[in-house]
This record gives sequence, structure tokens and C-alpha cells, in this order.
Amino acid sequence: MEKVLHKIANLVNGKDEKIIIGISGHGASGKTTLAHNLIKLLGHEDVNYINTDPYIIGSHLRKYTLINYEYKNQHHQDKMTACHPAAHNIYALERDIQMMRDALDFYTIGTNYTESRLFSAQNKVNIIEGMTVAFTDPNLYDLKVYLHTDGETELMRRGIRHVSERGTDINYLRKSHEERRIQYDLFMHPYHQNFDIVLKNSNESYILEKSCFN
Repeated sequence: MEKVLHKIANLVNGKDEKIIIGISGHGASGKTTLAHNLIKLLGHEDVNYINTDPYIIGSHLRKYTLINYEYKNQHHQDKMTACHPAAHNIYALERDIQMMRDALDFYTIGTNYTESRLFSAQNKVNIIEGMTVAFTDPNLYDLKVYLHTDGETELMRRGIRHVSERGTDINYLRKSHEERRIQYDLFMHPYHQNFDIVLKNSNESYILEKSCFN
């Protein structure tokens, strides 16, 4: 992973013009860790960073939205997860990225867990990280990085966060994870083909499945 990070940093440092980087993947894929490590490597002074969680429709609303889908010749009906494009305010993120490209300052979306802050058009490097990136127009980005893991790795990582930190029942988490993973396979993972770099990772290793580096 360090090798990939340094290659991205070298690519960024080799450009004089503004660059917009999109980093995406499913929950617990490692995308946030990669984004934060890249920011540390590049230095904080000249970097704008947006996490796209505020562009996702809240789970308190999504729980009332049931969707039907077929998977391995079986019919499923379950609540919409964040792996479905309809769970995202795609056009709002595309609008904000276009403002970056047009060198306009704007305030990020404020929520009950993150404050609105000024996004400066003066900064050269702009990193947009989160699930919503996968569903937006790929032409808005100068570099696109996608991360994913296998289902068991994702469940283990989510389990650490949800069970130990939030007290979620592990059996409920496993059942909801199964449907979430099916929706991911059907509705989100196909978008990985639009990315320049694709990384599959686990806690032990990573595989560079696609690269734009020579």
C-alpha cells in the first residue's frame, strides 16, 4: 500500500495545475485510511479534503425504503443500503466538484457529526473520499482510486466498530451484512471499472488489480 501511496504522491507533486482525486469503495474497504495517509504524505497546507458521508441519505430515512432485486436466481426484498446509487445525493456532490473545477470557494455540507467549513479554491490538491464518489461522473476527477475487500474482511472490520463501539448485536450485524454485501455486488462494485487504480485488500495484504502507472 505504501508503494501505491508514494506513486500517487509523486504523480500529484509532478503536476503544477489543480488536481481532483476521487477515492471510493464500500464501507470498511480502507478508503478513509488511504485518504488520510495520502494527506499526511502530501502535507496538510495545500490539500482540501471532503468525506462524502453528508451526501448519503440518512439511514433513518433509508430504513423505510424497500427495494426488490434478484441475486443468484433468488428474489430479495430489503431496505436500501448505502451501496445503492439512489441512497446518494449524487447531483449535489457533482455540483460541488464542478465548483472546485471552476475555482470557486464554497462551504461544505454541515451535519450533526461534522461542521460546515470553507473549501478553498486556492489549494492545489482536492481529495474527495467516500462511497458517493463511485456514482458520480468519472470525468470530474483527474485521478480515481477504488478499494474493496472480501465479505469476511469487511464484516470483521465493521464488527469491530459496530459491536465493540456501538453495542450492535453480532447476529443482527451478520444478517444485515449479507444483504448489504449482495447490494454491493449488484449495485456498486460494477462502477469500479471507471477507476484508474483498483486495490483489493485484507488485513494481511493488498492486490493492485488495476493501475494507471507505467
